[in-house]
Amino acid sequence: MSKSVEPNDYTAMAVVMGEFVKEQRRKRRWGIFFKLFILAIIIILIISFCSSNSQSKLLRDKPHTAVIDLDGEIMAGGPVDANHFSSALRAAFNDKGTKGIVLRINSPGGAPVQADYMFNEIMRLRKEHPKIPVYAVCTDICASGAYFVAAAATDIYANPSSLVGSIGVIMNGFGFTGAMKKVGVTRRVITAGKYKDFMDPFAEQTAQDKAFAQQMVNTVHQQFIAAVEQGRGKRLHKSKDLFSGLAWTGVQAKKMGLIDAYGSPGYVAREVIRQNKIINYTIKPNPFDRLADRLGASFANVVLSKMEHTNLE
Repeated sequence: MSKSVEPNDYTAMAVVMGEFVKEQRRKRRWGIFFKLFILAIIIILIISFCSSNSQSKLLRDKPHTAVIDLDGEIMAGGPVDANHFSSALRAAFNDKGTKGIVLRINSPGGAPVQADYMFNEIMRLRKEHPKIPVYAVCTDICASGAYFVAAAATDIYANPSSLVGSIGVIMNGFGFTGAMKKVGVTRRVITAGKYKDFMDPFAEQTAQDKAFAQQMVNTVHQQFIAAVEQGRGKRLHKSKDLFSGLAWTGVQAKKMGLIDAYGSPGYVAREVIRQNKIINYTIKPNPFDRLADRLGASFANVVLSKMEHTNLE
């Protein structure tokens, strides 16, 4: 005999179905909310971007000092990227209102290739636009690759307490062979090419490895020195420590000819270029990247998950 269904069972089923329908409606409402929220932000960003572009074009046609920030490590895709820097520099040179360019530098250096790209682009554009001077202004630190870039400027300014120079190259790493022996770990590696495992931290460093590495850093160092000598010319006061990799205070750097004078970015704009109006040409992450940063990773993940798992019906 079939089991009869009690009235209370129907009531419970109705309640469960009702709650299920309510939950689905809530999900749809949240889905609509998040999608409209994202759409509104996109519209606001587009309007803001178009408005700022039209306004900045009007401003850039009037006499001004162009500023480009080099803030952080120099590396491809990093805080200071050669492609972004070069695009900003070309924009600054090409705007008819630019009377001078300030490179506002606060960087410990970074990738030598990126620094070399930036140095060469400054030199090239200075030659194309001889009436527009480029001034490097060192703030807290302008060392290694950052000074490589600064050397291409017409003149270099710094604070007496700035750290300047560090004209050297470093290749570093760690060796774990002693630790491996203590814990009984055996290294297994197969290479095609005699030196393919060059600088492997799990292998003993041979005399040949060290000599080859030394040759590499010496070559890059000579390129660095050549760039500094090209940019600074006779202003350098040669000494045995000048290219030793040491960093100097602004006071010491001035005596050595690494900088020309003391001054802040504002001072250079006001007193040297004589244009108080400042326009920043630095290329920063796009608005959507900044938005993601502000929202925070967790909130962004919630938004994305809602958009992926809800449907407009």
